[in-house]
Amino acid sequence: MPAKPAIPKGTRDFSPDEMQRRYHIFDTIKSVFTLYGYQPIETPAMENLSTLLGKYGDEGDRLLFRILNSGDFLSGIGSEELVSAGSSDLSGRICEKGLRYDLTVPFARYVVQHRNEITFPFKRFQIQPVWRADRPQKGRYREFYQCDADVIGSDSMINEYELVLIIREVFRRLGLKTLIKLNNRKILTGIAEIAGVGDRITDITVEIDKLDKTGIESVVEALRQKNIPEKSVEMIMPLLRLEGSADERLKHLEKIFAGSAAGLKGISEMRELFSYMNEEVSSGVELDLSLARGLNYYTGAIIEVKSLDMEIGSICGGGRYDDLAGIFGMEGVSGVGISFGADRIYDVMLQTGLFPPFSKTGTRILIVNFGGKELAYGQEIARLLRAKGIKTEVYPDAARMKKQFSYADSRHIPEVLIAGSDEISAGEVTLKEMAGGNQLRLKIDELLSRYE
Repeated sequence: MPAKPAIPKGTRDFSPDEMQRRYHIFDTIKSVFTLYGYQPIETPAMENLSTLLGKYGDEGDRLLFRILNSGDFLSGIGSEELVSAGSSDLSGRICEKGLRYDLTVPFARYVVQHRNEITFPFKRFQIQPVWRADRPQKGRYREFYQCDADVIGSDSMINEYELVLIIREVFRRLGLKTLIKLNNRKILTGIAEIAGVGDRITDITVEIDKLDKTGIESVVEALRQKNIPEKSVEMIMPLLRLEGSADERLKHLEKIFAGSAAGLKGISEMRELFSYMNEEVSSGVELDLSLARGLNYYTGAIIEVKSLDMEIGSICGGGRYDDLAGIFGMEGVSGVGISFGADRIYDVMLQTGLFPPFSKTGTRILIVNFGGKELAYGQEIARLLRAKGIKTEVYPDAARMKKQFSYADSRHIPEVLIAGSDEISAGEVTLKEMAGGNQLRLKIDELLSRYE
């Protein structure tokens, strides 16, 4: 017996109903992106591993899906070497490409590769799937869509402010209640520096990023396991949990950041960002000093959005990156961007009933198929209806009327058009409204005029 068909764990099929909901999310996000002047691009599903590796930290590198080289990928590797080589070394020799982990690194590659065709500052948006070899769980998938907006070639904090406005407008249109959390990697660097472990900032941010998931005790233990001195841990953790308004916490940090230029710069940037926000905008925004965003390429402001409707991971996030394009040979170009997690947004909207009612089908009219001259008459009417933009189907088989009506009912097609010999001789049609059963006898021009 053939094996039952299945799809890989962490991936999903989507039905027509699900796709309508997904398109609602994508179209809403796209409409706001374009409202702020962002332009669409696309990049390949696969990138050279040399493009991807080293951009996300060790954990990110481990989650990359690698693609075996074409042909005999083991040629040139002896049997003894095959047994003795480590998996990492072997993978590097038999895999030259990988599926993209996010859309930001491919975007940086795109900018460098097409620099002579781009007008800076360059504002782009991109809505495409990404892949991560993560452990599947609720709200976390191995294949999922990201909806990114980035502006590169400008270091103005106005860009961060506009991204906050974009986030607010997207979720307002979708009907989600959210909290936008802000922090700055320079502030985290300042905290690490005054704790005497400025050279361990990457290790520290990777663990701090897990605070919401694993809790403070687990993070403290992980920092100890990474040989962060106990005294440093005792200094860092209370600062991450400072209380008070954003201004009060920034003032507290400013007093102790005297020896940290990076920390003071981070405070200055956050003050500027908050200064752009009026009372309405700032009401849904908070400074979260424990926000770290574990990706290595962030260098300034960082953003994360939590749903207030449902307990789930972040549904949007991003930040400032000053060095990413430099990795590909284009120095001194700063960028900032955000990424909406469409799949998590979908889960929240589905669980909380926030999707608007959709038609179960795009089809407005089903034309009954009697075969012969009746079919030819029906096909001509279908042509006229489609020319007016009316979504019309002709049933493909000359089946029993009951079967054709059952099809229309199951597809939630609101109207069925009947054209038998009587209708043809009179140059008319019979239009049945499925909801109430009402039937109308109409001339062809009367039918078409219904949809003006």
